[in-house]
Amino acid sequence: MSDIKTALQHRILVLDGAMGTMLQRYNFSEEDFRGERFKEYPSSVKGNNDLLSLTQPQAIADVHRKYFEAGADIVETNTFSGTTIAMADYDMEDLVYELNYESAKIAKQVAEEFTKVNPDKPRFVAGSIGPTNKTASLSPDVNKPEFRAITFDELRVAYKQQVEALIDGGVDVLLVETIFDTLNAKAALFAIEEVKEERHIDIPIMVSGTITDASGRTLSGQTVEAFLLSISHIPLLSVGFNCALGADQLQPYLQRLSNETEFYTSAHPNAGLPNAFGEYEQTADQMTVLIEDYLKDGLVNIIGGCCGTTPEHIKKIADTAKNYQPRRIEVII
Repeated sequence: MSDIKTALQHRILVLDGAMGTMLQRYNFSEEDFRGERFKEYPSSVKGNNDLLSLTQPQAIADVHRKYFEAGADIVETNTFSGTTIAMADYDMEDLVYELNYESAKIAKQVAEEFTKVNPDKPRFVAGSIGPTNKTASLSPDVNKPEFRAITFDELRVAYKQQVEALIDGGVDVLLVETIFDTLNAKAALFAIEEVKEERHIDIPIMVSGTITDASGRTLSGQTVEAFLLSISHIPLLSVGFNCALGADQLQPYLQRLSNETEFYTSAHPNAGLPNAFGEYEQTADQMTVLIEDYLKDGLVNIIGGCCGTTPEHIKKIADTAKNYQPRRIEVII
């Protein structure tokens, strides 16, 4: 079962947890982020986690390794902010191709290590494509509702560069995630389709949106059903939700999504909601109890964790997921 589509027909696949949460454990300093290569860089780079794929590659590999050891089938590349748009915050737009390529290469090498040891449980790499720090649908200026900080075409160009690098680095699937503005996601999907057509390839695509609050809508105002309709013209591997909410708050929206789509479904919720200090306190046992309801109700094909989740969370989730059958769909994509 070396193909992810084949694996999905037989069992629930486990996605990894949070990269940022794990990197915080290293307490990297500004000097650690810079490494030797960027020792004299004129701007502060602390907090640019994507850069660590170049300056601290062993740490990134170790995080992937810990998640695979915990039972994950899929790890995400360290490329959540890997576009020229997001990297402009650090004046590092010129590094985008290298950041994505090296991040994909690191993850793929670790995945191959584990697959070689146990070919019956192949490990996969998802190229993480984040939403950027701009929105194409909304104005950042309340006094100028007509203003847009980014255009669709600017997003498409940026995403295309990221996609090309991720594919060159060896990812098995592309994950357009944490979607708060579906127009941004559509630019990413357009870019992916361009690359697929130009290269004559067919790489699976996962899409994961974000329900931002109890209104049950994305930041750009779409309901679950509207979000699904907006992206269903693309032949997706899976569609799901991640971030913003914990497993219990996310469940009703995941249920609606599962009822409406013929794609495989995914979920990687946060470890609860953050406390007053922005910390996620939900333990692995607490989170697994909530996620088990997803499994009992047959809502998901891919399950993992987002903000605040660690290998400890993923191990508990993976051990529990083994006892359940994946969600069945009418049409296998």
